[in-house]
Amino acid sequence: MNSISIGYDQDFYVWLTHNATLLRQGKFLEIDVENIAEELEGMSRREKRALINRLAVLLTHLLKWQFQPGKRSNSWRYTIEEQRRAVLKLLKESPSLHYQLYDKLSEAYQDGIIKAAKETHLDKTAFPSVCPYTLDQTLDENFYPE
Repeated sequence: MNSISIGYDQDFYVWLTHNATLLRQGKFLEIDVENIAEELEGMSRREKRALINRLAVLLTHLLKWQFQPGKRSNSWRYTIEEQRRAVLKLLKESPSLHYQLYDKLSEAYQDGIIKAAKETHLDKTAFPSVCPYTLDQTLDENFYPE
């Protein structure tokens, strides 16, 4: 049975296990190279998206913390803590994403503004147009903007 007859689009699980077996057996000429490469690239994009999404949620809650001080709660504090831990865990698992995080801070911040505006019912213009926090501040467990 070769990887083409299994059908990448027909039964993904069988395709995965079959190609894993071929790799372990050293049958490199039989593996579905193109689709494996596509899947690996997709995995890297998902990791980056997960990191940006976590960072956006973290920035959302930092904005809420700063711009609605009267509504601060343990729930917000724990969400900030949880998202920081999740971001740091992703960075520990994939350290090379750390360098991309500096570039993606602005993108995540723009997503964070939209989420914060939606959750606070404040206009988007109530928040700074450029991220007011450095990446180090954002990830610092002791940083809570005033």
